[in-house]
Amino acid sequence: MKIAIPTNDKKGLADTVAEHFGRCLTYTFLDEKGDVLEIIENTAGHTGSSDLPPQLIRERGADILLCRDLGPRALNLCRELGIKVYVFKAETVRDIFNLWGRNQAKEASDEAVCEEHKL
Repeated sequence: MKIAIPTNDKKGLADTVAEHFGRCLTYTFLDEKGDVLEIIENTAGHTGSSDLPPQLIRERGADILLCRDLGPRALNLCRELGIKVYVFKAETVRDIFNLWGRNQAKEASDEAVCEEHKL
């Protein structure tokens, strides 16, 4: 299991979770224990690449995405690629991982997508 989290820097567990999934500066990848595996720059979609953010994180082996927000197209593409998505309002990588790890998480639904993308 490999977990991807959109982040704003390269600070590991102390990094802040990016507000927008596809427009983050970096992705932080964790294992199921919460240990940082790698941190990569976001070279996908909104930054000029032909790949979309869900494709980038899937290529890195992630099968879970923890994020603050994402649009309906991103959610659907994650589903198509076999990535389970969980949405939480959390400030840091450590916080969002801990919320997910409490076994109370529900997989993101169509109602959980970013309000600005529903229009």
